[in-house]
Amino acid sequence: MTQPLTLSSLPLFPLGSVLFPGGTLALRVFEVRYLDMVRKCHQAGAPFGVVSLTQGQEVRQAGAPDERFNDVGTLAVIEKLDNPQPGLITLLCRGSQRFGITQRHHLLHGLWTADVQHIEQDLVVPIPEDLQKTATALAQVMHTLQQRDPGAPNAFTPTAAQLDDCGWVANRWCELLPVPLELKQRLMELDNPLVRLELVGDVLERTGIAQ
Repeated sequence: MTQPLTLSSLPLFPLGSVLFPGGTLALRVFEVRYLDMVRKCHQAGAPFGVVSLTQGQEVRQAGAPDERFNDVGTLAVIEKLDNPQPGLITLLCRGSQRFGITQRHHLLHGLWTADVQHIEQDLVVPIPEDLQKTATALAQVMHTLQQRDPGAPNAFTPTAAQLDDCGWVANRWCELLPVPLELKQRLMELDNPLVRLELVGDVLERTGIAQ
């Protein structure tokens, strides 16, 4: 049995959202603890880790509860970095591989780092006939988004291969659906992409999006 790939001292960015593999993430960075971190990651061509908060806020505030976050997150690869004004960096990132935290460290200036193990990427599982409606509805939604805002990160036409991949379709729906953060986290952590899509299909049926 092969040993999982490990990564030491991965810088973390705790957020009030879940990043899925293959998804896009736009960030406005202005806290000192993150400005230096994202610059160094960009210069080195290295990712940082996005983890969803279970307590605390994205921006530190006096008297606020300490930050706590989930043990499973997603690597964020910086695709575009801009510095529109001093003290502000805007990022466009893409979700890469999931990881599990084995040990976390809180540095003096407030930055979190962690030792992590990579989680295997989803196997490509073709979408079964009874779930084809989830892919059809997703294609329609993405087409509408593209017409409304052609410049948006998720405004693109998916390929036939993407629309026949359980994990890819499930992940895109998880990003779009207004479901609780805790549920998105549980769906992201699921190892079986078919089960993830089945659960998403249940939500779509209940909401009437995909009948």
